[in-house]
Amino acid sequence: MSLETALWALLAFQIKHYLCDFVLQSGYQVRTKGIYGHPGGFIHSGLHIITSIPALLILGADARGIAIAMAAEFVVHYHTDWTKSQIDRRTQWGFDDARHWMVFGADQLIHQLTYWGMIWVFAFGL
Repeated sequence: MSLETALWALLAFQIKHYLCDFVLQSGYQVRTKGIYGHPGGFIHSGLHIITSIPALLILGADARGIAIAMAAEFVVHYHTDWTKSQIDRRTQWGFDDARHWMVFGADQLIHQLTYWGMIWVFAFGL
């Protein structure tokens, strides 16, 4: 795989992440992501995996690879968001507290590393 292909896939992942986390995410999803097994968290993570399909196609993934990547992303994304929501709820750190932003940043970093990992797997295999 060329570097150019990997970068196009990364761009697709970045755009979809922005859309799913900052444009399409509803208040319902935000309020319910921290309730384990609640449909709101499933909807949010489901939007993420569906909108990953273009990036996976750019990477040349076949149907099996797409299904595996989507399942893995769903599990990681869902549990990352649930954990962040649990921390937010239990600590109640406000926007003025640097710890809130550290947790938010860690959440976003995990999502970005997931995309990097998917690119790595399709570029170089396991």
